[in-house]
Amino acid sequence: MPDTAVAARTPMPQGAAPAAAPLVQVRGLKMYFPIYSGLLRRHTGDVKAVDGVSFDIPSGETLGLVGESGCGKSTCARAVLRLYEPTAGTITIDGRDITAAGRESLRQLRPTMQMVFQDPQASLNPRMTVASIIGEPLVEHTRMGKAEQRERIYELLDQVGLNRNFANRYPHEFSGGQRQRIGIARALALNPKFIVCDEPIAALDVSIQAQVVNLLENLQQSHGLTYLFISHDLSMVRHIANRVAVMYLGRIVELADRDALYEDPKHPYSQALLSAVPEPDPLTEAVRQRIVLTGDVPSPSNPPAGCAFCTRCPKVMPQCHVQAPALTAIEPGRQVACHLYSPNNDSTAGSTAAP
Repeated sequence: MPDTAVAARTPMPQGAAPAAAPLVQVRGLKMYFPIYSGLLRRHTGDVKAVDGVSFDIPSGETLGLVGESGCGKSTCARAVLRLYEPTAGTITIDGRDITAAGRESLRQLRPTMQMVFQDPQASLNPRMTVASIIGEPLVEHTRMGKAEQRERIYELLDQVGLNRNFANRYPHEFSGGQRQRIGIARALALNPKFIVCDEPIAALDVSIQAQVVNLLENLQQSHGLTYLFISHDLSMVRHIANRVAVMYLGRIVELADRDALYEDPKHPYSQALLSAVPEPDPLTEAVRQRIVLTGDVPSPSNPPAGCAFCTRCPKVMPQCHVQAPALTAIEPGRQVACHLYSPNNDSTAGSTAAP
């Protein structure tokens, strides 16, 4: 897949210069995990978890990343933050290339980029109090005194909607939603510019999910945060994201403006994915036709030749089994990796209308 830059949708202007460089720039990102086999443990292959992903996220905006389980969303997010060492590609955050940054350089950059993890219980140390958890970044990266740290911790608890009296309690004393708020407070401690939200609502009750998403939106507006928001919940992604990238087997197959994608998905996989989203209107739901894909997702250690989706695509063509489609712009603000939209294809784009 070529290194095609993808910019997130511009929201209402707040004085930001439209020509400014994106806060996050990812080019040709690959994350391969080696496979060793045999008595001599020889390198016999790779699990291609992320295979040539490129996108941009301008400051203050949200890029939603969606796809099936195992498609590489979380691996991509961790590689962007250099929690994994990328196999190839470049990552630029706030104007600094962090792809090959050393340990000390990366440590200095950590305050700029933070992460909210999927499981709030597993991501919090059960032996540390809330004050210790939130204050740990302050101890590691600042020279604040004890009094300053305490005031900052109280300020962060206020921002995420937790009582200050909870500061000396332990994670097991809180509900799932409250623990996720603690994780968000910890991520905010060093005033980051970029936060990766790796399925932050997946482990929460439905009644709590909207509260956490609304909190993230309010914090984004008040702090000017930039998000990479990963989720299986397409309704929540539609609510919070400016643009949405659809990922399949380690590659981005479509990226477009949020409203344009949900109203008229172009890639056959995007159409199938969005056809599974229930409609709130019972009359519309009664006549809506779902696209049911056959077969299983191929293994990332042995992806099919040509298009990664060719083994399940209802509109597959002979060319799809031979050549991988490039992620190309088919209209302003929309990019699709599909041979249906190739200039030399006889099929018309209108044949792939949304279900």
